Amino acid sequence: MSAPEHIAEGETGYDRVMAFTIPARNARGRIVRLGPVLDTILSAHAYPAAIKHLLAEALVVTALIGSLLKDDDGQLTMQAQTESGVVDLLVCDYRGGELRGYVRFDQDRLTALGANPSLYALFGQGYLAITFDMASSGQRYQGIVPLEGDSIAQACESYFAQSEQVPTLIRVGIRSDGQGCVAGGFLVQHLAEGEDGRERLHVRLDHPEWEHIAALAGSIRHDELVDPDLSMEALVWRLFHDEDEVRVETGRQLSRGCRCSTEHYAAVIAKFPETDRIDMRNEAGVIVVDCAFCSRLFEIPG
Repeated sequence: MSAPEHIAEGETGYDRVMAFTIPARNARGRIVRLGPVLDTILSAHAYPAAIKHLLAEALVVTALIGSLLKDDDGQLTMQAQTESGVVDLLVCDYRGGELRGYVRFDQDRLTALGANPSLYALFGQGYLAITFDMASSGQRYQGIVPLEGDSIAQACESYFAQSEQVPTLIRVGIRSDGQGCVAGGFLVQHLAEGEDGRERLHVRLDHPEWEHIAALAGSIRHDELVDPDLSMEALVWRLFHDEDEVRVETGRQLSRGCRCSTEHYAAVIAKFPETDRIDMRNEAGVIVVDCAFCSRLFEIPG
């Protein structure tokens, strides 16, 4: 689907991340808006409305958290999974401004849930895993929390509270119409006793600085997050104009980031023993790889 004029890149700030810090309050944040990139990812599969909404929210949250990475080549992967849920797998990742995502679900069971199923109805007893792969050091960090709350955003707030001990507020807005789907997100965190980049000496959910920032940020409305007439800079100004200083930094442009290619899969398959590669071949002697992220088939000589 081509991008409608009202969400053209460069005019509205869609498909871009913006960073901000409030030094006096030891707070940092990110704002993201997705337009054409979101439509491109969603169009890879014939997702029903409820799954589109779920994946759109997950992609926004992935972009918000992924953009916190200081390692330009690092990757953030968010995966929600159950063993018997209507949705048994949701996976999104972010690397260097590139986003991708996919949902696997049971269509018949989804239909039986009606138009607006809850997060629990979709996943049941599930879990959320957030993984940071740091390219510069080769290290991997992962946190796993129960998939609880009313939204993916709430589950991620729990992740930061439990795994990172960082007070975090996340808000997401989604609008879908005949012209496509647009979504926006807002994240703010309190790094107690130090700005971004300094060691956190203590963290308190009831810290006066955090209570102040959370109260202001909590006034954000979902419609503001997707309003093409309200720039991200203007939104930060509306929320925090009474602060002594707010530093704003234009972040990365975002793009659809499926990294699949024939060469990539050939290199991966080459690592398997020959007996395994023989089992993978079809009747024509070709190994066919189905990329779930972009819904494309790749034929690899066996």
